[in-house]
Amino acid sequence: MPVVSIRFSDEPLHGRLKESARRHGQGVSPLAERLIDEGLRMEAHPAVLFRDGPAGRRAVLVGGPEVADVIGAIVGGDVPAAQRRSRAAELLGLSEAMVDAALAYYAEFTEEIDAALTDRARAAEAAEAAWRRRQALLET
Repeated sequence: MPVVSIRFSDEPLHGRLKESARRHGQGVSPLAERLIDEGLRMEAHPAVLFRDGPAGRRAVLVGGPEVADVIGAIVGGDVPAAQRRSRAAELLGLSEAMVDAALAYYAEFTEEIDAALTDRARAAEAAEAAWRRRQALLET
């Protein structure tokens, strides 16, 4: 594991980092690593930022949905491939440029987004199975 030593020229910045690490219940180094990684990703993909949520930290479009939502609307389905971008933009209320931004992020971080989509599919299947069990109880 590579080790990097960082010197802060701004003491308040170091204090904010330590306070944020305390609030998140993690060490300064893991938090700094996450923030640097996210910052580099946002620099490479300016239309993407990161947000906390029930499923953890995730990539989202600025002012829009999660990248995984956009990719989920594009990948598969019965819409012809040539129409998927415009259809996803229409369904999600996005410009095609924002759909393209999600695609660019997905092209670089495919495994991350695919894992999110797989997790969502499993959660949906589990929720449907639970609903079906409840419905079966009502019918007896």
